Formats: sequence, C-alpha cells, structure tokens
Amino acid sequence: MAERTVTANGRKHRNWSIGVLLVLPLVILSGVIVLFLTTGGGLELTSPSPVEALTIERVRLFPNKIEITARNVGPEDLTIAQVIINNAVWPYITSNGATIPRMRAATIYLDYHWSYGEAYAIRLFTSNGIPFDVTIPWAFETPELGAKTLLSFTLIGLYVGVIPVYLGLFWFPALRQLGRRWMIFLLAVTAGLLIFLGLDTLTEALEQAVAMPSPLQGNGLIGIGAIGTFLLLDVISKRQTTSGRSEASQRLSLAYMIAIGIGLHNLGEGLAIGAAYNVGEIALGAFLVVGFIIQNITEGLGIIAPVLRDRPGISHLALMGLIGGAPAIIGSWIGGFSPSPALAVLFLAIGAGAVFEVVYEIAKLIRKDAAYETAPMMVFSGIMTGMLILWITGLLIK
Repeated sequence: MAERTVTANGRKHRNWSIGVLLVLPLVILSGVIVLFLTTGGGLELTSPSPVEALTIERVRLFPNKIEITARNVGPEDLTIAQVIINNAVWPYITSNGATIPRMRAATIYLDYHWSYGEAYAIRLFTSNGIPFDVTIPWAFETPELGAKTLLSFTLIGLYVGVIPVYLGLFWFPALRQLGRRWMIFLLAVTAGLLIFLGLDTLTEALEQAVAMPSPLQGNGLIGIGAIGTFLLLDVISKRQTTSGRSEASQRLSLAYMIAIGIGLHNLGEGLAIGAAYNVGEIALGAFLVVGFIIQNITEGLGIIAPVLRDRPGISHLALMGLIGGAPAIIGSWIGGFSPSPALAVLFLAIGAGAVFEVVYEIAKLIRKDAAYETAPMMVFSGIMTGMLILWITGLLIK
C-alpha cells in the first residue's frame, strides 16, 4: 500500500512538472509582448501618415436608396467623415456611428435618387482625408429575398446543376455494354474531368481570395479548406477499405465521393452565377448558365464511371445525381442574396480538395484493375480526353 502511494505521488509530481514546463514559455512570451507594447521595444518611431484600410464588401441599391457595407481592415479605428457621389457631397447615415472599429463592418445609408442603368462613382473620405472609391458600373435594384426571386434562383440551379447531371446519368445503360478496357478508359476520362475541374476551382478560389480583406488571409483559407477536405475524405475512404466491404461496395462509395466532389464544385458555380445576377450582370449570368449546362452534362458521366460493371439501382443513381447537381441551387441562393468573398473562397477550396481526393481514389481503382497493365495508353488518352472536353466546353464560359 505504501509503495502504491509513493508511486501515485511521484506520478502527480511528474504531471505538475510537465504542466509547469508547458505553461512557463507561454507566460514569459506574454510578458515579452506586454513589455514591447508598453515600451515600443526601445524605438521611438511614429508613422508619418495614418495607416487606414477599408474594404467594400457589398453595395445594395433600392428605390431612391444606396447601401454600402464596408469593413475596417486597418490596424486602428477608422472614422467616415464625408461621402461624395458623382462629385457632389452627400448626406449619409451609418449603422453604428461614423467610427468603425478594427475588423468591424458598418453600413452607410444614402438617400439618393439613382437612375436605372447609369454609372455612379462614390468616394468615402475618412477623418484623415484618405479616400476610398466605390464604383457602380450600372445601377440595378438588388434582388431581395422573396418567393419570386427564390424560385428564380432555384430554377437557375436546376438548369445549371441538377438537369445536366441527370442527363449525364442517362448514359448508364449504353455504357454498361462496353468492355473492360473501355471502362478503364471512361474511369480515366473521369479523372481528367475532375483534374480540370479541380484546377479550375482552385484558380477561382485564388481569384476570389484577392477580393478578401488581407487580415482574413484568403490564401490560408484556401489551404485550410482544400487540404482539410482532402485529408478528411481520405480518412473516410481508408475506413471503408479496411472495413471488409466488397469491391462492388467500394466502387459505389467512390461514385458517391465523385458526386460529392462534383456537387461542391457546382456549389461554387452557383455562387458565381448568383453573384453575377445580384449586381445586375444579367448577360454574364445568362452566358454562365448556358455554358455550365453544356459543360455539366459530362459530370454525370464521371459519377457513373466507377459503377458501370455493377447494378447500383435507380435509387442510388437518383441520389448521386441529386448530390452532384443540387448544390448549384444552394450556391445560387447564397450568391444571389448575400454574396461573400470569404464564403466563396472557402466553398471553392473545399470543392477543390474534394475533387483532388476523388482523383486520387480513381487512380488507386485504375491501378487495382487487371486490365490496367495492358492499357496504359487508354489511361493516358482518357485523362487527356477528359481535360480537353472541359477545356473546349469552357470556351463557351470564360
């Protein structure tokens, strides 16, 4: 009994020692930071001019009203002192007072009789005389959440995502008649499609990251979304592989993963289309819809490729089509009613991570197939074909 007590006391003492050693550097670091902030690190330097940064997050137009949502991304508080519209000083009201704390957003309300289709140049001056410009290329009333607009954006999502994906699934009966080598080819085509989609999605995420406030670190958000999604799906896939499931069941799981990856990509497409309509770019929005309809029919092919030798059933095919296409509806809602660069970057990054992980799973499936050893050129030509298909259809969109 005495020996057990001594052992327990020794373990407690060791745990306390480890805890102190872990916390002590943090305590010292906190002291160093406080010392630097209070003394300036021994430097007596002042900035020759104020450092201010204001990001315009959204501009909304309503009858005789303009609303500008701006976020202070500078190091200190910022005060809006004056608003000029087309060279005329204009009265304004802010949502939380004229001063905007660091990393906080405020909405500037302007009672202004704007005209449909006209361009407006708005300049915001801070109390330090620093200007920030807001440009409205053409005035267009911002869509508001309502039954009619909700239905409109839902239909856009159906046209862009759901209908083309389901049309691609209709190739299933015909493709089942192909031989093993051609099924390898179709798997490689799917990989090529997804590689192109992943690169395209990643490029869009990087473009959106430029519009984000620098303190939000858009590129870092891309890394978190893409790598985190890739690793999470990889963990799920490995658990399914080690659970003793049949190869047919694993191929069905891969088809679902492809549907998820494509669905996340279509979510990003819906965001782009909804945002285009939100700011009045009707021609661009319509152009994107037509282009994505043509491009997305190939996504149905990608979903069914892993299960061509199996009989997954109508219910599985219907669910996979819904998973692959319906996120375009959600994306159009978000983009149409509350466009956000941060959300767009995150969703696009998640989509890219999912797509690249699915490509990794397809590569493993192809290498496991006995026909792979005799058909390396089929794999190469399939991947190139998939990428070229999307490059050619992308000419209708970009």
